[in-house]
This record gives sequence, structure tokens and C-alpha cells, in this order.
Amino acid sequence: MVQPPEKIEKATVPSVAIDGARIRSVRETKKLTQLYVANVVGVTTDTISRWENNRYPSIKRDNAEKLATALEVDLPDILRQDEALESSVDTPAAASGHSRRTLLLSGLAALALLLFAIFLFIERPAPAPTAVRWLPKFAAPGEIIPVQIKVTRQPGDNSGFILKEKLPDGLRMVSSLPANSATDPSGSGSKWLIPGGSASITVSYTAKVPAATAQQLKDVKLAGEIVLRAGGANRTEAVAGDSSIRIGGYHWADANGDGRIDDDEIMPAYYICEEMKGLGLEWKIIEAIWSGKGYRFDPKSGFQVVK
Repeated sequence: MVQPPEKIEKATVPSVAIDGARIRSVRETKKLTQLYVANVVGVTTDTISRWENNRYPSIKRDNAEKLATALEVDLPDILRQDEALESSVDTPAAASGHSRRTLLLSGLAALALLLFAIFLFIERPAPAPTAVRWLPKFAAPGEIIPVQIKVTRQPGDNSGFILKEKLPDGLRMVSSLPANSATDPSGSGSKWLIPGGSASITVSYTAKVPAATAQQLKDVKLAGEIVLRAGGANRTEAVAGDSSIRIGGYHWADANGDGRIDDDEIMPAYYICEEMKGLGLEWKIIEAIWSGKGYRFDPKSGFQVVK
């Protein structure tokens, strides 16, 4: 008995076995509605529900491919395990355009990430040492004040660098430790050539404030930078930390400018004087002011201890 033509055509339509639980899991993970998937495939939401509940364990292959496209996965990802293995082994041509497109996009994304990583490796500057300046808040005319710049190298950075410091007009470098490598003719700018090494370093120097007869307060600023050699060119990093100092009738150890040196101020001043011994700081007057009730400043005679 010969089958009618329409039955022969129906029998030859390829079908695949789908994994309903897997389909539901993928759809919910990607936050897709059954209505959206049904519209992409061209079926009703009831059909999608039946597929997810394994009411139709096998469906047309073209519907399965549309379903995979709607779920943004490859066809084998929604087939039963035995069906997926058979499909991948026996029908390599069934790797749809969606699958090939996914592989192509994945390859392009990986290439883009690789190129970006190479760009960062080549263009990103090596971590520079960090330089932080400390200086007192106050300075009296004609007096010597301390300044310290602490430079911390980054892990793995053993390179040398140049430290530059620019004093405001009138201030003059007195002495430094380590000794500076060069000084501007005006005495307002100094340079230190720091050799390579892994340890952090502190550059200490003293500066003399210009004498003045007026007691009027005046703010002045210091500026500095580190010069590195990187990638065949020089690179600069600004010195951070304190940069402004007020010139008036106050001792540099008087951190709050209240006209005396108290217990909270004497120890920091002592440590500074010890670290910068031989650079011109006068510890005796600091100790005398601390022992007394305070001090007065006279432009001609300097600091006078109040007994």
C-alpha cells in the first residue's frame, strides 16, 4: 500500500529530542518570557509551556534551531544529552549560522581583550615613587626652619630619580642631608640625584626665612617634583604633602601658633632636631620656650622666653 504524498513528506521531516528542564532553566536564567520565545520561534505560549514540561519530547529540527536562537544558545545546549552527542558527531553541517556567529564573536572578543592587555602593558607607566613633604605651619623672619621630603618606592621599583625643590622668593637653602647635587644661583632651587635602590629615603634640608621688620603675616608656597626616566623619556611626578607656610612672629615648633611650645609639640620638635642634627636648627631655644610660659618674637633680637 502506497502512502499519500502528504504523509510521506511529514514522515521525512527531521526531528530532535529536546530537554524541557534545560530549556526552562536557560530561559529563566536569561530572564526571557515565554511570550518572547514564542514570538521568535513562531508558536504559541502554550507550545513553549508544553516543550518545557516535556509534553513534546521531540520537535521539528527547524523549530529547535529557532528555539536555540531565541534562547541565545547553541542547539546542542537544549537537546537531551544523547541527542546532542549524536547531532554533534553525525551532522556537523547542523552547526547553525548562530553557532558559527557565536564562535566568531567569542574569538573577536578574546582578540580585543588580548590587544587591550598588550596596550595597557606597553602604555601604562610603571608605578612611580611617592614623595610627601613635611614643613612647619609657621616661620619667623630671619629664622631657620626644617623641611623633610619622604620618598617611598613602589614594590619592584629599583630605579633612581631626581628630586627638585623650588623655594619661594626670599627663602634660601642652608644645608641638606643628603647633600644636594646642584643649586640655582639664586639659592631658591635645589636638586638631588638619588641612585637606584629598593629602600625609601628621606631628604631633609633647612631654609632661612628672609629678615623683615614687619610682623604682618604672609603665606608662601613651596613646590617640588620627582623626575623619572621611563620608556626612553623623562616623566615627572609632583611632590605631595605640605606646601604652604605662614611667615610671622611664630616659632616653627609652635604648631598651632598660640605663642608657646607645649607638651604635645615638644616631642615632634625633638625628633625633627635629632633627625636633622648638624643642619642649623637650635634645640636650646625650643627647650627653653617649652620650660617657660611662652615666647615673644622681636624682629631685631629674635625669640624671647616668657618666664
